[in-house]
Amino acid sequence: MNSSNQNQSVPRTIGFFGALGIGVGAMVGGGILALAGVAFAASGPSAILAFVLNGVIALITALSFAEMAAANPQSGGTYNYAKKALTLQMAFGVGWVVWFASLVAAVLYALGFGAFAYFALQQIPAGDFAWLLNSAYLPVLLALGALGFYAFKLTRTSGSGGMVVNIGKLAVFAILIAGGLAVLFRTPFTHVTQSLDPFFSEGFSGLLAAMGYTFIALQGFDLIGSAAGEIKNPEKTIPKAMVGTILVGLAIYIPLLFVVMTVGMQPGEFIADMSALYPETIVAIAAENYLGAFGFWLVIVAGIFSMLSALQANLFAASRVSLKMANDRTLSHHLSYIDPKHGTPTTSILVTCGIVGLLIIILPDVAAAGAASSLIFLITFALAHMVMILMRKRSYKESETFRVPYFPALPIIGMIACIGLALFQAVAEPAAGFISLFWLLIGTVLFVSFFVQRAKAIDASEEALDPDLVRLRGLSPLVLLPIRNPANAESMVFVADALAPPVVGRVLLLSIIVPDQDKEQVYDRLANSQEVTLHALLASFDSKIRPDTLTTIAEHPWEEIERVIKVHRCRSVLLGLSDLNDLKTNQNLEQLVKRVKCDVVVFRQPHSGWRVTEAKKVLIPVAGFSSHDTLRARIAATLWRTSQPEITFFQILLSNTSKEIQRKNRKNLARFAGRIIPGETKTKIVLSDNVKDELIHHASENDLVIMGLGKPGPKEKAFGNVALALAAETDTGLIFISKN
Repeated sequence: MNSSNQNQSVPRTIGFFGALGIGVGAMVGGGILALAGVAFAASGPSAILAFVLNGVIALITALSFAEMAAANPQSGGTYNYAKKALTLQMAFGVGWVVWFASLVAAVLYALGFGAFAYFALQQIPAGDFAWLLNSAYLPVLLALGALGFYAFKLTRTSGSGGMVVNIGKLAVFAILIAGGLAVLFRTPFTHVTQSLDPFFSEGFSGLLAAMGYTFIALQGFDLIGSAAGEIKNPEKTIPKAMVGTILVGLAIYIPLLFVVMTVGMQPGEFIADMSALYPETIVAIAAENYLGAFGFWLVIVAGIFSMLSALQANLFAASRVSLKMANDRTLSHHLSYIDPKHGTPTTSILVTCGIVGLLIIILPDVAAAGAASSLIFLITFALAHMVMILMRKRSYKESETFRVPYFPALPIIGMIACIGLALFQAVAEPAAGFISLFWLLIGTVLFVSFFVQRAKAIDASEEALDPDLVRLRGLSPLVLLPIRNPANAESMVFVADALAPPVVGRVLLLSIIVPDQDKEQVYDRLANSQEVTLHALLASFDSKIRPDTLTTIAEHPWEEIERVIKVHRCRSVLLGLSDLNDLKTNQNLEQLVKRVKCDVVVFRQPHSGWRVTEAKKVLIPVAGFSSHDTLRARIAATLWRTSQPEITFFQILLSNTSKEIQRKNRKNLARFAGRIIPGETKTKIVLSDNVKDELIHHASENDLVIMGLGKPGPKEKAFGNVALALAAETDTGLIFISKN
């Protein structure tokens, strides 16, 4: 069967204002209304300074995000950047906590909407329905209703920022600020100064506390990176939208806070005392003081609009993070489904909303969860700075996209600030640390149990298809390539290229000269060593590999290969063997596989001088998805990148296999093939009770077979009967992979 294997993707439909809407929708409104009272209670009037300082930290962080997103405009945000610069396991951990942070933020904003809507409904005479409006469950039901609405909306449209909601929300904030400033101009200056004195009512510790509690109010710009794969002209749009989000947020926060703590307080009232009494409604009380009932209702309206837009933005971002992780198989592949009609990741959206709904029901009191969200965002922001520094330092060419100024001082300052606030948050709210730890534990169990092996195979394929990825990760894999036959050097170097990607990978060309009493024999061996090294170096230049060469003298070549592997800590060794069925060769090979701690790849060429790029038809037997998938995927993807042969993924099932299992295996095989090779491939499943003969038959119809071997045990051989029969009974090119 044929399988189209191009990764599904969401079209780029979001412009600058749509991208700005993602950030503004998540940042502006909900955080300031919910946390202003907490900040004032903790630090008094200096809370306004806490927001300014948080804005500076957020702006520095946004610059790091902007550089990474502009250079790597794919959806996934921090997870996507971590995957490029860190190991797959660390990237999963980052993606898992980023997903969790957006999920918890969505819970907070859903419940915030429920609380504001509930309070608004209570102001309406209800008559016989008063019992309903006084029900303690109504806020939760309203939160679930809003969640259900956005679950439906996000599956039907790729619109992200909720532009109408954002405009309405910004309008009411503008009225609140303008009304407050109008009153401020008529207020005696002494009243204003009295409202600000003492400015640091709780000292420096209070200022730090306010910063720790309110930093999440500046979160939102990062969500733009989560949807980078859907943004038009991302190199220019993303940096502008991220910086613009923070500037819009601060342009609203600073004047609003100033108005609240000055004209919003009656003579004799102090903002810290009032906020301690009414932490959740201090903004509404202040607005009522200087605008009357109209101001009170403006805050209620602003709260409803703010919570809704922030809820939508966080659901949107969370679904895109899980979509990216599913495409990489670090989450279930079912989450990568794209609705063909609407172009939206329907399954990812529904699962995200389902988890949020469950958390709303289980955790209606989410104070600790909110602290956990702030803690996690700070950690991921600190990590984002680190990843950006690594990506910049590992880049071997100057990027034409946005670059952070004053590198590396600015990102280092941002990283230190985020870590410091995160540590404070962990100490101030221990429950936040426990919640975060519990989520990480769940993620670790899921990843290790279900996703790690298949994710490694896809990761290996991506490294082969995009060698720059290996460079960004700071890897420098060393492949040992013992060379002996000049005619086979080109194909051997090609396979080494698959194991050690260009630019960053390293190949050690090893020539072993066996000593002899006959000087003429020694001269001949030296001349052959020089010739084979020359051919290997010429082939290496074509592959853009810069190999090292090593010539040694040893009585026993196999023992020398083992010694060099251990001394140089090689990641893999590539052996070119013409006769695997020779008893002595087979015994030495089995001993080497069992004794070294690196991957062993054996390449059998059908005839001297054969080039692996001549292979037009490639067969990849798949017995299961075990650890050797990584090397198999890397070699197959390199072949595809170079010569694009016809690749068939092949599996043999017993003749009595049920139709249901056959159907499931066909689906899994096609999906696996699609993850490894980005173009058209074939998948084939046959029923047979004679695996050896069936495999030999199909191998003879192809030019090259890439086959993984089972891990040898104390009494088990790496090269079993099937592998040896393939070598003995076919003239096909063979690549055997033993993962150690």
